[in-house]
Amino acid sequence: MKIIMLGAPGAGKGTQAKKIAGRYRIPHISTGDIFRANIKGGTELGMKAKAYMDQGQLVPDDVTIGMLLDRISEPDCADGYVLDGFPRTIPQAESLKAALEKRGEKMDYAIDVDVPDEAIVTRMGGRRACVSCGATYHIVFNPTKQEGICDACGEKLVLRDDDKPETVQNRLGVYHDQTQPLIEYYRNEGILRTVDGTKDLNEVFEDIINVLGA
Repeated sequence: MKIIMLGAPGAGKGTQAKKIAGRYRIPHISTGDIFRANIKGGTELGMKAKAYMDQGQLVPDDVTIGMLLDRISEPDCADGYVLDGFPRTIPQAESLKAALEKRGEKMDYAIDVDVPDEAIVTRMGGRRACVSCGATYHIVFNPTKQEGICDACGEKLVLRDDDKPETVQNRLGVYHDQTQPLIEYYRNEGILRTVDGTKDLNEVFEDIINVLGA
């Protein structure tokens, strides 16, 4: 079962991708993990990616797709995988489709975790992170025992720049411009399934299971 996760930043698609991977015993593949593994391993594609990243530039699609195809060729992907964070644009989706067709393969599902912008701004604005140990919390959904203090190590929590309302609005703008068109693309491909991401995360997961089947 080959699955693509779609949704705005903060919609919870990464969390659901991990739960799907655990349930169906298939790898959860994120582009960030692929980049890190290739750079750490010193692969040719990894070094190409690092050169762009070191200059603050986006990694070209052909390099990203090259690393992705290497990853999904590994034995643990024989029964499928969950893609999280790729594709982000129509050209990336078209390149992925073409590359898979050459292998006689195709994606089975594109699952859109749908959450309105205003809910995402509220959700991400409530997140707090510990700069010491990296633990994350939410002032409403996952509060600490003592306000503003990490349960794990006792250090102070912060609102990360990425989670500030103005930053979230900017990220949502990029999403709507570049990534949201993928929803219509995969609807036309006949593999789009949409779930209500405003529900409790376990309810969202149950809805996804109903889509994918036991």
